[in-house]
Amino acid sequence: MRGVVTEERGRQNIYAVEPQMYVDSEVRTGFTEYAEKLNGRLAMIGFVSMLVLEVATHQGLISLLQGL
Repeated sequence: MRGVVTEERGRQNIYAVEPQMYVDSEVRTGFTEYAEKLNGRLAMIGFVSMLVLEVATHQGLISLLQGL
């Protein structure tokens, strides 16, 4: 068992086991495939949200903003 030390008299000390660290070598900044997919998905969510807002209020986005 990892993290267990038994003394001379049979008493055990249980220490925390440090988790194994790893480094993700894939770059996730700039114009990467991951960033472009995320940007596209967020744009689709925004567009659909705008359509739902227009259907629910029977007004366009511009007219809603002018009414504020």
